[in-house]
Amino acid sequence: MKMKKNILVAPLNWGLGHATRCIPIIKALEAHNFNPIIASDGVALALLKKEFPHLVSVELPPYDISYAEKGKNFKWKLLAQMPKMFKAVYSERKIVNQIIENHSIEGIISDNRLGVYSTKIPSIFMTHQLNVLSGKTSWLTTKVHSKFISKFNQCWVPDNDSMSNLTGKLGHLKNPLKNLVYIGPLSRFEKRRKKIKYDLMVILSGPEPQRTLLEQKIIKELESYEGNVVFIKGVVEANQICSVIGSITFYNFMNSEQLENTFNQSEKVLCRSGYTTVMDLAKLGKKAFFIPTPGQYEQEYLAEKYKIDGIAPSCKQEEFSIDKLKTIENYKGLQNFAIEINWDYLFRLF
Repeated sequence: MKMKKNILVAPLNWGLGHATRCIPIIKALEAHNFNPIIASDGVALALLKKEFPHLVSVELPPYDISYAEKGKNFKWKLLAQMPKMFKAVYSERKIVNQIIENHSIEGIISDNRLGVYSTKIPSIFMTHQLNVLSGKTSWLTTKVHSKFISKFNQCWVPDNDSMSNLTGKLGHLKNPLKNLVYIGPLSRFEKRRKKIKYDLMVILSGPEPQRTLLEQKIIKELESYEGNVVFIKGVVEANQICSVIGSITFYNFMNSEQLENTFNQSEKVLCRSGYTTVMDLAKLGKKAFFIPTPGQYEQEYLAEKYKIDGIAPSCKQEEFSIDKLKTIENYKGLQNFAIEINWDYLFRLF
């Protein structure tokens, strides 16, 4: 019997988006007779261990980035921590070589972890940000990012290389890199016919302290909302906690199966404009209202793009009020641009 090849899957621990979009990849690897080994840190690792308790997982050094409370300081605080991040990437490189040896790894899929690659085995980098937006320094951040991407055999972009796409200029360069492969949008969910149970679904994610600040603001705004609400805080803990206060049902987190059900049972969605959330909403054909993470150029760009395209309304965090949800009806909602992903073709590298 042919031995299964061990493939390292390593998402960045920045909110939950990178980890959750790796779920369909991990499932596809298993379905194609590979043995995925998970590598990450923090909440990203915790979430994937809950989803795949039967798989081996290893902890990587954290990038240990702290985030500004005020959006206008977001970029500068991030840039100031660049030396610390590059040090973490260097540590990552050394640990990855050890993991490859200890676990007989024969291939790597890194979701935005810059140091998780090897010159000895096929290594894939996955990102939806080829243009790394950072205001006036976008040219520099994009150039540095491209240099890292060039070290990998392939760069997977979870979007379409056509006019019908979700990333806009984020995922499409004027001068494309040679190792790019557009794999199509990724989602762990399926659209299912379900009776609507909730008028509004609130789902949070993203780095602290902004996640908590938004949670507090939305809870206050919901005091005047009429309708049934399900509120998923996006806090991964040892046990799931559910509480009901008035017409609002709160969860600290949900697993994929529960989330799929809840999305399908909800009329509208209030959330960040993170790209993984966008791909899920598109797959399910949902109407949404976006509140981008303050100072996070990528989310601000996507929210503005979807507003201009008549897809979904949005506003700044400090400007949000519950009345703004009424504008959702004036937009067409997200549509499924997904193509059938050819996993056999993609995994041939291994």
